[in-house]
Amino acid sequence: MTRGRFAPSPTGDLHLGGARTALVAWLAARRSGGRFVLRVEDLDPPRVVPGAEARIADDLRALGLDWDEGPDVGGPFAPYRQSERRALYDQAIARLTDGGHLFPCYCSRAEVARSAGAPHGPGDDGPRYPGTCRTLSRAAIASHQRSGRRPSLRFLVPPGEVPFHDGIHGASSGDPAAAVGDFVVRRADGLHAYQLAVVVDDAAMAITDVVRGADLLSSTPRQILLFRALGAAPPRFAHVPLCLGSDGERLAKRHGTIAVRQLLERGVAASRLVARLAATLGLCGPLEALAPRDLRDLIGRCDLAHLPRSPSVIDPAGF
Repeated sequence: MTRGRFAPSPTGDLHLGGARTALVAWLAARRSGGRFVLRVEDLDPPRVVPGAEARIADDLRALGLDWDEGPDVGGPFAPYRQSERRALYDQAIARLTDGGHLFPCYCSRAEVARSAGAPHGPGDDGPRYPGTCRTLSRAAIASHQRSGRRPSLRFLVPPGEVPFHDGIHGASSGDPAAAVGDFVVRRADGLHAYQLAVVVDDAAMAITDVVRGADLLSSTPRQILLFRALGAAPPRFAHVPLCLGSDGERLAKRHGTIAVRQLLERGVAASRLVARLAATLGLCGPLEALAPRDLRDLIGRCDLAHLPRSPSVIDPAGF
């Protein structure tokens, strides 16, 4: 049985781009007759907004989306909040350490940025790590330890392309060694990194199909390497193109109302909102998008391979 998921971060209200990705993930799971999981990615406590998790769940339900497993309904792979799964991440760290995949790094982000020949990585990944601590001697590590400086842990990235098939974009690949270098799996403050947590959770929850935003496409090769290092099979991936404002930039608050909740409170019918999002995905035509839409009507239309590969322009005022 296929198992899909939607994994929002409770750092604010559900926005149109997130709703659009959730819609595709839900449709793909329901089309396959599989199970759909809601997982809350609340790894970074300072960024979590009180009440955001409940509001996101309420907004998803308002759009007609449901889930078979999640924080509020339980399930065989509970808990479904990352903040409650840290012991699993520690176990993965131990396994990766035993396998020789990790090394301590005493560089700060500022030091990495200042390093000569450290080009910027893709997306928000920051500068490429130049390998400063990759070959530290035992004496150098001991010296750092005596100074009280706490290290992050980085994954030792092998050279070369990592190919994969994307359900929307087709044949894809990336070279993590060239793009980002050895990446952090546990920060110096002890918090586990997204790249590690998402892999551990997808493997532990037996997720077979990951549908998420295209901003995470560049993360996929790194995550495949982690799956392999942990002895787990990677899921199938499909990355939904992003939503852009009328100026061609990524949809943001400057473009107007982008939160689903705000639109619903403004009187926009949930079915109308779903229809407009479906139209940007080619699941219904422009005229159909003007009428309320029954989610069940869209399930048979959602073939990931036929979804658009380019970003869609969305004008929040048009809802």
